Amino acid sequence: MKTMNIFIFPILSILFMGISHMGHAKIFDISPAPTPTGGAQILDQVIACFLMLVALVITYMLH
Repeated sequence: MKTMNIFIFPILSILFMGISHMGHAKIFDISPAPTPTGGAQILDQVIACFLMLVALVITYMLH
């Protein structure tokens, strides 16, 4: 049983490497997303800061 455990990790790591590199096998010509306009960018930053503040408060309360 112990020898089986010795071989499981290398086999699983090689399998994981193969699966993770499959996405790099194809090259897609995708154009980047358009840059957000001024108003939308400010709104996105406000929402992100608010969510970070909420996460900080929740973390503080649970600690």
